[in-house]
Amino acid sequence: MYTHEDLARLQAQSLKMQSWIRRQTFSPENTKTLRRFSSWEVSELIFKVNQSTFRGRLAADPNLPSGEVEEDGRQRWFSLAEINELRRRMKINRKTLLPPRPANKRAIRVAIANFKGGAGKSTVALHFAHAAALDGYRVLAVDFDPQATLSHSMGLSDVVEDHTVWGIMARDLIHETDRMNASVAGAESGTALPQRQIPAAIRDLGLDALRMGDFIQPTAWPTIDIIPSCANAAFVEFASAQYRHLNPEWSFFAAVSRFLDQIPDDSYDMILFDCPPAIGYQSMNAVFAADMLYIPSGPGYWEYDSTTSFIGQLAEALEDLAHGADSFAHGQVTLPKVFQDIRFLMTRYEPGNELHRAMFDAFRKVFGDRVAESPIEMTRAVEQSGRFLSSVYEIDYREMTRGTWRRARATFDAAYTEFRGHMLAAWENLEDRS
Repeated sequence: MYTHEDLARLQAQSLKMQSWIRRQTFSPENTKTLRRFSSWEVSELIFKVNQSTFRGRLAADPNLPSGEVEEDGRQRWFSLAEINELRRRMKINRKTLLPPRPANKRAIRVAIANFKGGAGKSTVALHFAHAAALDGYRVLAVDFDPQATLSHSMGLSDVVEDHTVWGIMARDLIHETDRMNASVAGAESGTALPQRQIPAAIRDLGLDALRMGDFIQPTAWPTIDIIPSCANAAFVEFASAQYRHLNPEWSFFAAVSRFLDQIPDDSYDMILFDCPPAIGYQSMNAVFAADMLYIPSGPGYWEYDSTTSFIGQLAEALEDLAHGADSFAHGQVTLPKVFQDIRFLMTRYEPGNELHRAMFDAFRKVFGDRVAESPIEMTRAVEQSGRFLSSVYEIDYREMTRGTWRRARATFDAAYTEFRGHMLAAWENLEDRS
């Protein structure tokens, strides 16, 4: 017979193993650090210019960041901060190295979502965040998944639930209830309306006093921040149901969107959501805050079946919420929910596998040009990056053969480049904030 006490003991054992894994994966201080990037990577893979051109520019202007030189003097290595300084100060053929960003727009928000566990949501979110940072964008990642894979991969492990999406939703409940009560008290009609009450057990948590910055944590990447998750945040689905009962008029699905609306437009360029493998209170918050929906899927029939179920149940959930449009007035989200773009991305794809090719063709026949043309291929380096809680971009190519590393990077580069094109088109369609 087993009880909750046995489960607690098993978790304690697992936490010890997690600590050991972090010591093997990250630095001795259990803090993830970002490696430097070689002049070869900076010139050809990041700036996409000839190495000799890049070296010539460095030699011509001694005031530019020069990186660190290897002992043998063959290669310079640059931090991401130095790369971004070079990006700001250098031009190649009179063209800026800064990434395109539509004027007078807030950050574009992208949800990586699907029902299926193991579809590659966290892997896609991690690699797109890192690729965007190397591209010069400032990124905020939001981990909605209690499994917290994205948070752990970003180097965050000691996270309390108050500083997760659950904390944002509970804080929003208090703020929205207080706003509603204030509007009732200030109404000129003589009708006495009941005040909505929040129990002391919730108010005493002090979540309503948390500031925006209390939820946003830095990562090893200087241009990537994250709103992390943790296993204890799994109870958000139960808590949110209770909160809706306390205030049925609370538009729970817009809580995270209202939070993000308060972030200054120039703080970030891109906000990426890693969603849990289910439709619930957290995933609906992600969906409603998102401008784009990116749906990863593996190349098997069951993944296709799960993806079909996901979009069907998501459609039903969105339709149900849309019926409440008349009662939804606060915040910048409107009903029915509109996405600027929806895309399907095949992951774990093996081009030599006949079944994978057949499923890729099936996806394209059903979803047409909504399917990304560049699937993410499964390579040995991709598998290795997952085992070590790192992206391919974080792995030093000297740790394996350069060809193996290049193949893995090439598949994510192609997927990101296509994603960036769709993202920029959707970004242009956002409301002008001027």
